[in-house]
Amino acid sequence: MSTKEFKRAARIILVGAPGVGKGTQAERLMKRYPQLSAVSSGDLLREGVRNRTPLGLEAEAFIKAGNLVPDEMILKLILDKLKANRWVSNHSSVTDPSPAQPSQNPSASFILDGFPRTATQASRLDSLIPVNLVVSLITPVNIILSRIASRWVHAPSGRVYNTDFNAPKVPGKDDLTGEPLTKRADDDEETWKQRLKKFDETSQPLLDHYDQKNVLWTVNGNSSNEITPKLFRELDSRFA
Repeated sequence: MSTKEFKRAARIILVGAPGVGKGTQAERLMKRYPQLSAVSSGDLLREGVRNRTPLGLEAEAFIKAGNLVPDEMILKLILDKLKANRWVSNHSSVTDPSPAQPSQNPSASFILDGFPRTATQASRLDSLIPVNLVVSLITPVNIILSRIASRWVHAPSGRVYNTDFNAPKVPGKDDLTGEPLTKRADDDEETWKQRLKKFDETSQPLLDHYDQKNVLWTVNGNSSNEITPKLFRELDSRFA
């Protein structure tokens, strides 16, 4: 795969139903555009807890009590990461009413993963650091359900196989260890139908929010391989 250089900073969010292939597209984008990094709210949270940082300890208390980590805390984790990378001013704060002034340097480009999930969270993010492209990935529900039905995992490592397009070398066995592959407990059709229904209900206000900001772009495809070239063309035209 040939690589491309950005001419300005890209601040991207990928939105798509579970099973649509957001992780696959993020990986391909980072290979294509070396200046692009992933900023995952989940990873930042786990890192903070593991390293026993003040914010990590505070978040851990919420998690242990069975509560969701507050939006302000997630925003602060994201902002701290952006500051550490010098992508925003060190004076930026979640309590500052004016948005941070993000760097326009192409190396300050990132894909934000795991946040925001709601229009309310998106509004708070806007007030902190404005994103300049939100990609809505659309794949028909029947294709997603078929993909899940063909999915097998090697539980100890987390390696994922699909008998339709990423089959193991030996059916039912992990390529590296030869150990048996299994199905995830929640990979049944009814569970997935409920997850997809819930996603539709919660994502529409989020997409409407970004549509009003004129940063929403929608791409359709039956497979990751169909979506990727369209995604590359769009990012080339916007940032390269």
